[in-house]
Amino acid sequence: MWWSNRSGFGCGSTSAAIVLFSATLALAQASKLEDIPKNIELCNNANKTTSPEQQAQGCTGIIESGAETSKAVAIAHNNRGNAYVRNGDFDHAIEEYDQAIKANSKYAKAFNNRGVAYQKKADYDRAIADLDESIRLLADYAGAFANRAETFVKKGQFDRAIQDYSEAIRLQPTLEGIWNGRCWARAATGDLEAALTDCNEALRRQPNVAEVYDSRGLIYLKKGQWDAAFADYNAALRLAPRLASALYGRGFVRLKRGDTANGNADIVAAKAAHSAIAEDFKRYGVP
Repeated sequence: MWWSNRSGFGCGSTSAAIVLFSATLALAQASKLEDIPKNIELCNNANKTTSPEQQAQGCTGIIESGAETSKAVAIAHNNRGNAYVRNGDFDHAIEEYDQAIKANSKYAKAFNNRGVAYQKKADYDRAIADLDESIRLLADYAGAFANRAETFVKKGQFDRAIQDYSEAIRLQPTLEGIWNGRCWARAATGDLEAALTDCNEALRRQPNVAEVYDSRGLIYLKKGQWDAAFADYNAALRLAPRLASALYGRGFVRLKRGDTANGNADIVAAKAAHSAIAEDFKRYGVP
């Protein structure tokens, strides 16, 4: 999921960092001068090791510092929203993105991030509306296309997902997860050879990702190539032992191979991890 952690102060937004720093210098009486660089670093999660709590604290320091330029406030609220997302608190994240958009109505990354939060809450129509707006504001935003594609997958609109994944690949072919995303969507529609090409490319780029083996397992399952499907599902489960789709897929393959006891055990485990997994597979064209 491509919520933007690259939109903060000095990380993809140098001019905003300068705006913020200049404003806080002018209002040093509202915040200790020595705290300003530290809060910027924390809020931006610059070293990628900041905890969500530390990131939120840094953003709060900026928001409360008296630096009231709209761009600075928008970035700080956006990044505090990202901190809430990291903790799985999507309601508070949405509130922060609301504030970011209120401060800067043209902030494409905040619309993208709010769309991701809505998607996590399974509010797909609101998610798509926000992602539409993000793309309208920033037409070459590959991450927003990828997030909208994932939302369409969750809605079962696989053709629209493929279109968005293709655009994301055109714009930024190195973006993590997009080759596998298009592989999965194509597998769901039955375009198995094109899906296989995408999965193999995803594995070439990132050879140790459980979800890619899982996607390729679905392709082989739908092709009736049980041994290849079984091998890929095993590879996925070595990397992610509780991955529901891989457990269900392996269980399905085991049943097809006559291994009833282990097949049923896998399916029970899959349903324990994700109660709607059987319905999901029906949407993917697996009865």
